[in-house]
Amino acid sequence: MTTPRLIGVGTGPGDPELLTLKAVRAIERAEVIAYFAKQGRGGNGKAIVEPLLKPWVTLLPLYYPVTTEIDKGDERYQSLITEFYDRSARDIAGHLEAGRTVAVLSEGDPLFYGSYMHLHVRLSKHYPTEVIPGISAMSGCWSLAGMAIVQGDDVLSVLPGTMAEAELTRRLADTQAAVIMKVGRNLPKIRRALSAAGRLADALYVERGTMSNAAMEKLADRNDGDAPYFSLVLVPGWEGSR
Repeated sequence: MTTPRLIGVGTGPGDPELLTLKAVRAIERAEVIAYFAKQGRGGNGKAIVEPLLKPWVTLLPLYYPVTTEIDKGDERYQSLITEFYDRSARDIAGHLEAGRTVAVLSEGDPLFYGSYMHLHVRLSKHYPTEVIPGISAMSGCWSLAGMAIVQGDDVLSVLPGTMAEAELTRRLADTQAAVIMKVGRNLPKIRRALSAAGRLADALYVERGTMSNAAMEKLADRNDGDAPYFSLVLVPGWEGSR
């Protein structure tokens, strides 16, 4: 018998054709497919791999108890999300103990801002585990845009848009290139920080990169309405790309 394994599977940035061969094999062979989703939704990771799912596979949805309803700094959020990851890890452990291999889908790369990592730290010490990397959202977006992001000795900074405006401004002024993640409702703050750092003219806004409904425009031309979850801002470092 094959030893049951936990597999964190990177599903890439959205385009199903950007799944790796290794990810496809893992999805096709797993007995249980676990995926993260908002309550009442199917989950983007599951949507990417839908054509690969076998009729006999067991689906295990992991529904977030909260997303943006409570501030992440609130003690209630921390309590709810910790309980959610603990419960999800127990559910997956139950399948592993029963001898089933579980593939956990993770949009982009599992260990790069991925929810999977919270399961990994809870389970990887107790069960055979494998992580299959995925093409990250930022790589998919700068490739879609045809943007040369860094070269030579350029420094690339990956910054969460949730950080304090003053700190975001400081870091943007102290790097050659940047990728700003977690845009959402932080877009006005990100615009102000880029402007203060003298980088707004360089910045490109990309949403749903590599998906069928992808869109991009200069951030300076984009309104301040909330950005969707799958959005980021690219600031190229290579002088020749500006």
